[in-house]
Amino acid sequence: MQINGVELDWLGHAGFLIRNSKTIYIDPYNIKEGLEKADIILISHSHYDHCSVADMNKIVKEGTQIILTADCQSKINKFDVPIEMKIIEPGQELDLHGLKVTAIPAYNIDKHFHPKEEGWVGFVIKMNDVVIYHAGDTDLIEEMQKLTGHSSSNRRFIALLPIGGRFTMTSEEAVEAAKLIKPDLAIPMHYGTIIGAKKDAEDFVQLCKDEKIPSKILEKL
Repeated sequence: MQINGVELDWLGHAGFLIRNSKTIYIDPYNIKEGLEKADIILISHSHYDHCSVADMNKIVKEGTQIILTADCQSKINKFDVPIEMKIIEPGQELDLHGLKVTAIPAYNIDKHFHPKEEGWVGFVIKMNDVVIYHAGDTDLIEEMQKLTGHSSSNRRFIALLPIGGRFTMTSEEAVEAAKLIKPDLAIPMHYGTIIGAKKDAEDFVQLCKDEKIPSKILEKL
């Protein structure tokens, strides 16, 4: 799909491909062969379905920037080409050649899979007249309150929210998150592979519709 000149594709699970002047991947996992090479790869945390070296190897080129949390470093083997790695922490903002990336905390509240003290993240990506929030593996957390206000008359705010349950929010909880952050469009993720089914995404879209929140299921690229 295209939003204000920015192209957004779902790669399955929590993986996305964003194209504007740069080619940006977030948490590529089980991606197909032959996708274009990455200028930037964002990795939210070290779990195998988010920090997949095999998948990064499919898309790195000389000079690719990989932005990742500190615990991911031990998983990264040498690539066949020289790349640049940068560590990011919750609350940190990076300016990557005009692309602003801010790390937002991502953690569980009542389960142990993603402890807050690990310093794992979601991302807010600002480009052109589009802001994209990739929530990472998270529950509905208080830090999301700070995400309101990204939408305006000339700026589109897109929220990519996990809905699979068990490890992250359920569909119902993700709708509550959408009500809090007020995106122009909410897109479900983190389903259909390891946890969650398309029915969960359909439930999310219907619940969003009941709350008058624009939402959409993206077909896998």
